[in-house]
Amino acid sequence: MQWTTETLAGDTEGVTYSLPVLRFAGTDGSAPTAYIQAALHAGELPGTVAIDALVPKLARAHAEGRIRGALTIVPGANPVGRLQYHFGELQGRFHLGTRTNFNRDFPLLAKPDPSLAGPEAGTADQRLKQRLLSLSVGHDIVLDLHCDDEGVAYLYVPAELWPAMQDCAAAMGVAAVVTWSGSSGASFDEASLHPWLRLPAEEAGLDRKVVTTVELRGLRDVTPAYAQSDAAGLYRLLVARGVIEDRNEAAPAPFAGLVAPIDHVDVVTSPRAGAILFDVEPGDRVAKGQRVATIVHNAGRADGSIEVLAPQSGYVLTRVSRRSLYAGDDLLKLVGDAPSANAREGALED
Repeated sequence: MQWTTETLAGDTEGVTYSLPVLRFAGTDGSAPTAYIQAALHAGELPGTVAIDALVPKLARAHAEGRIRGALTIVPGANPVGRLQYHFGELQGRFHLGTRTNFNRDFPLLAKPDPSLAGPEAGTADQRLKQRLLSLSVGHDIVLDLHCDDEGVAYLYVPAELWPAMQDCAAAMGVAAVVTWSGSSGASFDEASLHPWLRLPAEEAGLDRKVVTTVELRGLRDVTPAYAQSDAAGLYRLLVARGVIEDRNEAAPAPFAGLVAPIDHVDVVTSPRAGAILFDVEPGDRVAKGQRVATIVHNAGRADGSIEVLAPQSGYVLTRVSRRSLYAGDDLLKLVGDAPSANAREGALED
């Protein structure tokens, strides 16, 4: 068990960013290896506290010689975004200098070789992406821990890895899985899988790979109970995939949650600016035409509100956490029973 600190030069003189990294050496060179990072969007902290609760479990396993495959863990993957406050509000999703999402535009490597991720160049956010990819590339298991605004726990899984990753979804205890294919704007998960897809099938060993974005509910779901349950899910996944040996952990049961391709997801938007009155919560099922929200755009007038109806029957995956929106802003994600009329590929939002 070894803590090290990666340093990253800022864009101006005298500015340096620190990136703590925890590594566990494995006892079996043939065992699967794993990389886990949290808070790539710097304000999304459920994964960070889950890692905090996971580390004692890993330390115990390490002391008992039960960590078979090497582990690399980055609890706070975005020190650049962590510094970005505007009028007291953390702005951790986009780099303020380049206006680029911290989870887009990662290098797409020709093969899983860390040396291909550099030399580091460009702005601080671009160099951060190169560094994170160099830390993660080559691992069999890559988990990128995020959260939504308000939502159930769910996974984004590359279609090439499903249904082989059913055990991982079951181990994590998530409510849903959304599979995707194609391009997602060179997001971290796309960049992590990309070099393996370029290898011959017998060399890539995709049945051994786990690459996923883990959405750990919502921004406010940073609690002791969730930290412990999410840590337990991560630990079960590592045991199920052979990174850790633990005979007290039962094999995951078949995954019983919702599974749908990304083209079934309707991103329901607000028709007017105003205050939102939600009728549904994440995890609810709705019928086509059912009211999911009311937008109050001209309070007190008879015609001062407008209803928002479900475009199809389905499952409410997430909703926004704020209660005031512009016209056209996203309200909620609905996993429909059929493909969406406005289906998207790879990434659902900027």
